[in-house]
Amino acid sequence: MTSTADPLANVLRTHTDYGAEKLEEADLADDPFAQFAAWLAEAAEREVYEPNAMVLGTIDPDGSPSIRTVLLRGIDDRGFSFYTDYTSRKGRALLANPAVSAVFPWYTLHRQVIVFGEAHQVEAEDSDAYFAARPRGAQVAAWSSNQSQAIASRDALEQKVRDADARFADEPEIARPERWGGFRIAPRRVEFWQGRTSRLHDRLVFIRQPDDGWKVERLQP
Repeated sequence: MTSTADPLANVLRTHTDYGAEKLEEADLADDPFAQFAAWLAEAAEREVYEPNAMVLGTIDPDGSPSIRTVLLRGIDDRGFSFYTDYTSRKGRALLANPAVSAVFPWYTLHRQVIVFGEAHQVEAEDSDAYFAARPRGAQVAAWSSNQSQAIASRDALEQKVRDADARFADEPEIARPERWGGFRIAPRRVEFWQGRTSRLHDRLVFIRQPDDGWKVERLQP
């Protein structure tokens, strides 16, 4: 093995102590949505980069798993909402199989939140309202890009943007494309993970009950 491999070996052997910050059952809010909102606000206050970024896992129509990072755009007692092109890879996957998982990886806080559930399209009026609130450039981009589809070059993509920009030049407001809108993850389980010393992490999971209440279990690290 040459010396050029040594830096990589050092990275792979790194063992960071995640500290003594703890998560006890008594610390939890009454439901996962309130607990998540509190942790998200703290992540923002502690300057986590893109604290609303989540790694989203889906199952393609052929049964293959797929992941990517998307941005959370809504949280309430119905679930976790994000927006995309319904004809994209993730859109087609979710329309075929709503089973989904998502991870909020707040590495600098030694925390993560893991969501398991089903994602379904949000109401059209919610998608309309969110699209109307987007910057105009992002609205034009939604019309320009057939997300996940191949294209010949960056120049070809930028030409599509110029064409869409010209199309809407005289329109003060741009309507939402029908193929674009939101999904909402209705969770069955939400795990709150706090890193601890010696890898004895705190893992507390909310599990939805038949009466739509929540049961909390502690998982071994």
